[in-house]
Amino acid sequence: MSQVVCVGIVVADVWGRPIDDQPEHGRLMLVDDMGMGIGGCAANTGLGLAKLEVDTAIVGKIGNDGFGRFIRESMAEEGIDTSGIKVTDETNTSATMIMIDGAGERTFLHCIGANATMQPEDIDMKLVGDAQILHFAGALVMPGFDGEPAASVMKAAQEAGTRTALDVVWDDTGRWMELLAPVLPHTDIFLPSFPEAVEITGRQTPEEAAEVLMDHGVKTVGIKLGEEGCYVRNAEREIRVPAYEVEVVDGTGSGDAFVAGFLLGTLAGWDLEDVARMANAVGALCVTAAGTTTGLRGFHGTIDFLAEREGDRWHELSTQIAL
Repeated sequence: MSQVVCVGIVVADVWGRPIDDQPEHGRLMLVDDMGMGIGGCAANTGLGLAKLEVDTAIVGKIGNDGFGRFIRESMAEEGIDTSGIKVTDETNTSATMIMIDGAGERTFLHCIGANATMQPEDIDMKLVGDAQILHFAGALVMPGFDGEPAASVMKAAQEAGTRTALDVVWDDTGRWMELLAPVLPHTDIFLPSFPEAVEITGRQTPEEAAEVLMDHGVKTVGIKLGEEGCYVRNAEREIRVPAYEVEVVDGTGSGDAFVAGFLLGTLAGWDLEDVARMANAVGALCVTAAGTTTGLRGFHGTIDFLAEREGDRWHELSTQIAL
């Protein structure tokens, strides 16, 4: 039985670094490093949770192709339950080309692929109902699932006693709140980036954006502020928690890593500030290596990182939970 079920986009990533210029048309340009990995919010967060020793399942859709087999096999090797991943012959697996510059900033070329065909009937609701958290990851780029279909799944999860979490990706169509309005009343935890929160709410500060989201029914809002850390708010408390300073190699997947840390802290039952610190720690470790999850550590390794920065109370805190 999985503690967290991540529903949403799964993607095959092909990345290269450093790419600070583009080759002339029809020409070849050399890069120092190139690789292949798994991307997409659901996959990245699920892999992060698995590395943190949380029992995790992924629910998504892939094509009947090499990219799809790579995704499924790679996740299974990490101990993730892949029984909820559907295979379609209608289209190819979603894929992204990631160009990483010398400072670690990323530029993307993306094909939505099979993610576009996912619908509520593709989801095993027993798998969801048996979990502690359903995390919908990748809202706004799933045309068969966004809006009312997603809301119906989130509502059903809550009615089954499963807590719900939500993360979005950048909406190039500009339909932000139009698609999210039906989903937010059934969302216990919402974890957007600050630029996303601005677009969704039309507000220019984390505090104002969080207030709008809570007015729409969200119970806890955690806004990712990049190098500034995060702003987190629920009905009882609001806090800003600064980021941890690390050497940045690649920012790819850091937001999804933050979410994995936040969900871990939530499962552990920690107070809001400690949840946010765990989220910041997992996000910080992510950027220390190339790829979406390479820099992540296991649960005790992450606790060691926090203890180095915050003190030994984290070792004591880690012994008081049973994941």
